Amino acid sequence: MARKKKTEAETTEELNEFITEAKGKKSRSAEPKKAELDPGRARALDAVLGNIMKRFGEGSIMRLGEATHLKVETIPTGSLAIDLALGVGGIPRGRVTEIYGPESAGKTTLCQHIVAEAQKRGGVAAYIDMEHALDPAYAARCGVDIDNLYISQPDTGEQALEIAEQLVRSGAVDIIVIDSVAALVPRAEIEGEMGDSHMGLQARLMSQALRKLSGAIKQSNTSLVFTNQLRMKIGVMFGNPETTTGGNALKFYASVRLDIRRTQSIKTNAEVVGNRVKVRVTKNKVAPPFREAEFDIMFNEGISKVGDILDIGVNMEIITKRGAFFTYGDVKLGQGRENGKDFLKDHPEIANEIEAAIRSNVEKAAQLAAGNLPVEDNPAEEEEEMDAIAIAEVVAEGVADAEEAEV
Repeated sequence: MARKKKTEAETTEELNEFITEAKGKKSRSAEPKKAELDPGRARALDAVLGNIMKRFGEGSIMRLGEATHLKVETIPTGSLAIDLALGVGGIPRGRVTEIYGPESAGKTTLCQHIVAEAQKRGGVAAYIDMEHALDPAYAARCGVDIDNLYISQPDTGEQALEIAEQLVRSGAVDIIVIDSVAALVPRAEIEGEMGDSHMGLQARLMSQALRKLSGAIKQSNTSLVFTNQLRMKIGVMFGNPETTTGGNALKFYASVRLDIRRTQSIKTNAEVVGNRVKVRVTKNKVAPPFREAEFDIMFNEGISKVGDILDIGVNMEIITKRGAFFTYGDVKLGQGRENGKDFLKDHPEIANEIEAAIRSNVEKAAQLAAGNLPVEDNPAEEEEEMDAIAIAEVVAEGVADAEEAEV
C-alpha cells in the first residue's frame, strides 16, 4: 500500500516536470527570431539606405522602433469626457480631425475650446473662418486668447486651402481650424451665375488639397481640424440618409471623426441656459473607436468642465451621490446637479483634485465616460429624501418635548 502511494507521488512529480518543460519549450518557440541577413544582402541594404538618406534627407527612412515620436502627441479638447473617449487625451497632432453634425450642435464651440487649450500650452493657433460667423466675444468666453489668434476669412475655397497649406508648411503653427468644409466654395462657382451646375467641384478640390497636405501635416506636427455640415441623400429608402459635404476624401484622410449632436436643453427656472451634447467617435486611428461622451455647453461659458468632472466623478465613485446630494469625502458639494457644478466652479482646488483622481485611472474613466449616461437630478428621489429629513426632524422634536415633559 505504501509502495503504491510512492508510485503515485512519483508519477505526479514526473507529470508536473513534463508539463513545465513543455511550457518552457513553447514559450521559447513563441519568441520572435531576429531576422539575420547574409553579408551580401546586408551590404546591399546599407548601400540603398545610405543612398535614400543622402538623396531625401536624414530620417527619410528608419526602423519603426527608432522613430522619435512613437507616442501620439495630443491637444486636449476642453471636455474631459471627450478626452477620455478619444483614448489618448485629446485630438492627435500631425493628423486631420473632422467634427461634423447638424446645425447648432456645438461644432464651432468645440473648435474654439481646442484652440484655447492649444494656446494655454504656448501653441500658435490659426482659424480660417469660411462661414464668416466667428463671434470674438463668445470665443473669449470659451477661453480663446483673441489677441493672439490668427484669423482668415478668404473669399474662395482655393484661397482658404492655399492659406492652410502655407501655414502648415511653415511649421510654426500648432493647430489650424477650417470652419467649415461646406463653405469652401470653389472659385468657378463664385464667378459663375446662380443656377449653374458645378458637379463635383468641391469634392475634387478637397481631394487635391488633402493629397498635398497630408505629408506636410505629419512633418510639421500640426493638427488640422475641419468642421463639416450634414446633408440628406436623395432617394435613400433604407439606412442612414445623412452624409457630409465635400466628397469622401476627408473621410479617408481624417484620423479622427467626431459626430456631435444636441440631445436636450438645460433649464434654470424655465429659462434655457445651455444644451446637453453627445459626441460619438465614429473613426479613430489612434485608439479604439465608437466610444461616446456627453457634456454640457452653457450659453455664457461654452463647455462646462465642472459638469464633466461631476458626472465622471460620480460614475467612478470618487464623488458620492445620495439622492440629490453630492459629497466628495467630507465635503458637501450641494443638493442638485447645478448646485454641485456651482460649488466646483467656486472651489477650483477641489475640482482640480477630483480631475487628477479621474485622470489617474484613465482606462476606467474612459470606459465609464464613454458608456454611462450623465448624472441627472431625480425630482421624485429628491422629494422623497426631503420628506425623510422632515420626518426625522419632527421625530427629534417629539423626543425632545417628551424628555422636557418628564423632567
